[in-house]
Amino acid sequence: MDTCEQEASDGAQEGAEVNAQYLQQLKDLAIPEDEAKKALILTGNVSAEEAAIFYFDSLENQNPDTDDDDTYFKMVFVVNTDLSMGVGKIAAQVGHGAVGLYQLMLKDSKTKEMVEKWEEYGAKKVVLQGSSTAHLMELQALALSMDIPSYLVQDAGRTQIAAGSRTVLAIMGEEEVVNKVTGKLKLLN
Repeated sequence: MDTCEQEASDGAQEGAEVNAQYLQQLKDLAIPEDEAKKALILTGNVSAEEAAIFYFDSLENQNPDTDDDDTYFKMVFVVNTDLSMGVGKIAAQVGHGAVGLYQLMLKDSKTKEMVEKWEEYGAKKVVLQGSSTAHLMELQALALSMDIPSYLVQDAGRTQIAAGSRTVLAIMGEEEVVNKVTGKLKLLN
């Protein structure tokens, strides 16, 4: 963002109203409040999804000192929305997916390097909507066919859903490659 655009967005942010629900959704994605407000304003307060995309795209483009050869990675979680899970349950299942995939990737030297680079560039994470267990399985099969690391969370069945239910698919890889698997899915809201 150039200086004029930055000043304009800072000035617009001071007096502009933002949708409180969208703001909370962005904060739930660990986007700083000031940055979330700015993204909402600059995207016309249309949706949390548009603002999140704007914010994450701006993160990718803000470091002009990086080489064009640098590859960016992201971790994506696809939540099985066909299951009746509360917000806390979803958060716990996404946490299981993050830890499970992270631990799996640290065991292999090739994927360990990927994790290190992912951490170096901000450890981007995105939570998306999956429609069903079959959908998660299809996405995992596609990820595996493209040699993208994945981890499928199966619930223990101690609280809200049946044991063995597939709740979240976690995948991580180069952004462009991961987008071929999950790029058309909507953000979880």
